[in-house]
Amino acid sequence: MADAFPRPGRDLRLDFFRGLSLFFIFIDHIPNNILGFFTLHSFAFSDAAEVFIFISGYTAALVYGRSLRQHGALFATAQIYRRVWQLYVAHIFLFMIFTAEVSYAVLKLKNPMYSEELHVGDFLAEPHIAIIKALLLQFQPTYLDILPLYIVLLGFFPLVLLALARRALWALLPSAALYALTLRHGWGLPAYPEHLWYFNPLAWQFLFVIGACAGHARVSRKWPFPHGTWLSRGAVALAGLFIIINLSWLIHWLWEPFPAILAKPLLSYTIDKSDLAPLRLLNFLALALATVYFVTPEAAFLRWRILRPIILCGQHSLYVFCLSIVLALCAHFVLTEFYAAIPMQILVNLVGFALMIGTASLLAWYRAASGASAARSSVPATPSE
Repeated sequence: MADAFPRPGRDLRLDFFRGLSLFFIFIDHIPNNILGFFTLHSFAFSDAAEVFIFISGYTAALVYGRSLRQHGALFATAQIYRRVWQLYVAHIFLFMIFTAEVSYAVLKLKNPMYSEELHVGDFLAEPHIAIIKALLLQFQPTYLDILPLYIVLLGFFPLVLLALARRALWALLPSAALYALTLRHGWGLPAYPEHLWYFNPLAWQFLFVIGACAGHARVSRKWPFPHGTWLSRGAVALAGLFIIINLSWLIHWLWEPFPAILAKPLLSYTIDKSDLAPLRLLNFLALALATVYFVTPEAAFLRWRILRPIILCGQHSLYVFCLSIVLALCAHFVLTEFYAAIPMQILVNLVGFALMIGTASLLAWYRAASGASAARSSVPATPSE
């Protein structure tokens, strides 16, 4: 595979596609959003969640793999759990803002349906129990389920990283076995007040580990997967087939006489998101390989000024993601309570994009200013200064 080992330096493809997935997540979190027809799930069996988890696994192996090689397992593990703590604090903070936002909307707008729709009714009914369950990551209202997944995956990542350091298959084969057994036996983590986690970590860990194997290959220079032109071309063909099928379904939904290709056999075989159904996984991997085939690290469009805001959002993904949840909830209330016509939908989307980009730009400016200040302070002063 010609692109198995990109040149050293920051791979802007990761930032771009992670930033793009954040915009897609924001769009998809707004019910009946007209822009939802243009996000990934409209032409694939997967969506932005797969992109986010795969890139998270890739970057985790890339960053902490280098740390493991340079400083050892203890230091790398400490770095990983520092990040886990940051994610946990962000999730709890976001949970409090989310529940406060919903509670205020229920009282102010006099619409009790919001508490049930957004799954915070149990918090309002028995907050003394729900808050403990939230701290244990078992209580996950609508929109607040992907960060707990990432926290759990990263919490077990030191073991994955040590396995990768020995050989990629030591991580990949147990992960594949756990995925298969989870699908076979219906394993999952208990949620509150009932059922299981929406994003089942026992299944989604397989995609995370696949991404980690790919990321670690950039550090170890040992590509663990089959590769070659035949595989890339096959992935392009398969991804194209899936796009045609999904577009036929979308057109059929908009205009019933249009045939929905393979709808009956594929819909009878579940395309479940919670357990990362094999068809979703296969579709995403085909898209990923096709993307790598067409988009190289040197692709000129990655340096276009117009795409810089998306890349900035991808570089500050945690902050932008948390903000997007709050903004999507506000957009939902505005469209439901006041005016939901297409011009208003476009307006709230544009406002959301602007705030996400503005936040990422502010964080980038602050990081650059802090870096410059630290560099100046590290230089010994001369007598003239």
